[in-house]
Amino acid sequence: MRVNFFRALQDLAKERKNIILLTGDLGFKLFDSFRSQYPDRFYNVGVAESNMIGIAAGLSLSGKNVYCYSIIPFLIMRTFEHIRIDLAYNNLKVKLVGAGGGFTYGLEGYTHFGLEDLALMRSLPNMTVVVPADPQEAISLAKASVEYDGPIYIRLGKTGEPFIHEKPIEFRIGRSIILSEGKDIAIFAIGSMVYPLIATVELLKKAGFNATLINMHTLKPLDKAIIEQVSSSHSFIFTVEEHYVNGGLGSAVAEVLAESGFNGSFRRIGIPNDLGKYIGKSDYLKGKYGLTTEGVYKKIIECVEEV
Repeated sequence: MRVNFFRALQDLAKERKNIILLTGDLGFKLFDSFRSQYPDRFYNVGVAESNMIGIAAGLSLSGKNVYCYSIIPFLIMRTFEHIRIDLAYNNLKVKLVGAGGGFTYGLEGYTHFGLEDLALMRSLPNMTVVVPADPQEAISLAKASVEYDGPIYIRLGKTGEPFIHEKPIEFRIGRSIILSEGKDIAIFAIGSMVYPLIATVELLKKAGFNATLINMHTLKPLDKAIIEQVSSSHSFIFTVEEHYVNGGLGSAVAEVLAESGFNGSFRRIGIPNDLGKYIGKSDYLKGKYGLTTEGVYKKIIECVEEV
């Protein structure tokens, strides 16, 4: 996904001469072509991510369209104060592109988990938060982000993610994508969890349930209209995310449902805050927390049968 995003950005940089790319000592092979083509618009600031945010702010104030790249724990958690003060409060046109959402870098352990980022970023004023679900969405987002005013946090996986969309799509920041329509059960998914839930919907169909699946690629600004629409026609609503259950998609949807008076059943599916002592590859860790096609299916069925 990140390869597709930056390849699209490189193409856009041909016409938009003010695009600047910063990295915190990461992504060298990823950026070889960009650096070769635009040597005066690529800067490796070293292992100094907080400084990178300050540099990005200054460049933005000078009229540049700035993209910052690193893996999520270093780009977001390490630099949060600088993002808050320099970018969010000043509403600057800087894009934070973080790789390694959720358990992508699971083998590196807790220091490399990206599980708090969505909660942190959606709490900031002026910050837009977008999580594409496949490479096609990443390409569309690269194009949309260039003209977007204000700071954006873009959460990506790593590489090799499957395609959900076979051809280019109409991708609008703040507007969700309905992948399947059903009744009674509605599932809001984000990022890496969208693709496996397509198969979850098929399992539910075999069990006699036609579920609505919604790709909530933009966490902020949230598509409140689709949440309110679904809440009026479905008895069961679920959110699924590779993130802590607190503060992310589940919390955002819960806020809308609470204020709209939803009286059905709602469950958040994600990572519990009492994180287990597991280290391993991404698929292994997601399996441990039930974030698989079958795992989510079981949780949904259990909830439906309880009522």
